[in-house]
Amino acid sequence: MKNIFFDSWESVVHTIVITVLAYVLLIVLLRISGKRTLSKMNAFDLIVTIALGSTLATVMLSKDVALLDGAIAFFLLISLQYVITWSSVRYKKISKIVKSTPALLVYKGEMLREMMLKERIDEDEIYSILREKGLASVAEADAVILETDGTLTVVQNLNSLNTSVMNHISKPTQLG
Repeated sequence: MKNIFFDSWESVVHTIVITVLAYVLLIVLLRISGKRTLSKMNAFDLIVTIALGSTLATVMLSKDVALLDGAIAFFLLISLQYVITWSSVRYKKISKIVKSTPALLVYKGEMLREMMLKERIDEDEIYSILREKGLASVAEADAVILETDGTLTVVQNLNSLNTSVMNHISKPTQLG
């Protein structure tokens, strides 16, 4: 339990300098890489965000990791994320690997139990989003969709599943 509260002024100064430099470096790299880098889009983006945070924490607190090592790690994570997102926008096969498919959970006021079970969504989550949107009952929702980022979307005034916004959504087998 040696030096549990204070090690040395050198250690304190090292932590301050490295934290400030790593933070500034990360902000510069994120600004260069664009808005998409930390967007709330899919599980892949979440993993990159967590990895960046973990790398930042390691660079800030570990005396064994040099700032250059952290900078290389930041650069690699952001570059890999950029390459994957760039590729997924241009190539459907990569997009399907990286992104999940939205899922239809409610259609024309009916909860689609098969999809809810598959996506691990319970009734209370459906009721919550309906209340949030100011709806008093499930019957008022033409559709509730679990989006690729895990959020729920309520659609009203939907005449058919054959519309442009409903393309590429997983539907239960009985709806086709």
